Amino acid sequence: MQKAKVYFIKEITPENIIKAYNAVGKKLIGNVAIKMHSGEKGNQNYLRPEFVKDVVNYVSGTVIECNTAYEGARNTTKKHKKLIEEHGWNKYFPFDLLDEEGPDMELDIPNGKILKKNFVGKNLSKYDSLLVISHFKGHAMGGYGGALKQLSIGCASSKGKTLIHTAGKVDDQTKLFDNLPKQDSFLEAMADAAESVVNYFNGNAIYINIMKNISVDCDCDANASAPCMKDVGILASLDPIAIDQACLDLVYNSKDPGKDALIKRIESLHGVHTIEAASDLGFGTRKYELIKINNENL
Repeated sequence: MQKAKVYFIKEITPENIIKAYNAVGKKLIGNVAIKMHSGEKGNQNYLRPEFVKDVVNYVSGTVIECNTAYEGARNTTKKHKKLIEEHGWNKYFPFDLLDEEGPDMELDIPNGKILKKNFVGKNLSKYDSLLVISHFKGHAMGGYGGALKQLSIGCASSKGKTLIHTAGKVDDQTKLFDNLPKQDSFLEAMADAAESVVNYFNGNAIYINIMKNISVDCDCDANASAPCMKDVGILASLDPIAIDQACLDLVYNSKDPGKDALIKRIESLHGVHTIEAASDLGFGTRKYELIKINNENL
């Protein structure tokens, strides 16, 4: 497989998100879904709607999200819609809670390592193409969160999230924490679910990772730690595996001493294995060329 192109721009601004989007040289067609994280109530690190409104409107997209599988302000449609309003997600552009009501949409994963089916919000069927805007940071279960997490856990319904987190054992969120599997099985289930969404959009997808407010914790954590590293930049690619690998490499190669805390989180949970498993499935590559927009120095 040829090296994927990953575009990088150091200065993090709304205008440069659009510049990164255009750099990949692809135009998203039809009804565009934009997958983002709505941010748990109390979280201070998530990307704000004001920050992304320009790119959302630039592609005439609809921001999409799904309910969670754990207790909090986003695990039921009623609570999640209230938080969406509080966080201002429906202020500047359309917002679609994909699994607001059932039944879920089923995506087959014939060659999945762990899962053979993925359950996503049924409204995903309304969209022709996908823009995944990921806030790259650590994660308390996956080690890190980027494009692959957004494709898998992010697009999955509550039922689908439970199935991923339990590596296919159960789909009832009330039984999630009683059925947690071996760590690598969970990470492989994430890779399986990510592949199903990539295959569904059949190449009509672009991935943008924003390395800003980089905490060891995810935006799903109401009490997330403060950022441990300085902001790094914006990356864009047509390959979700390559863009996550590039982000990891930027962390490891950074001179920022704060990287140690993030690396410890990633390695303690074998976070790179999601990338390894996704690469084995073959819907992208870990080999990439990092192309600096504006000839910037890292």
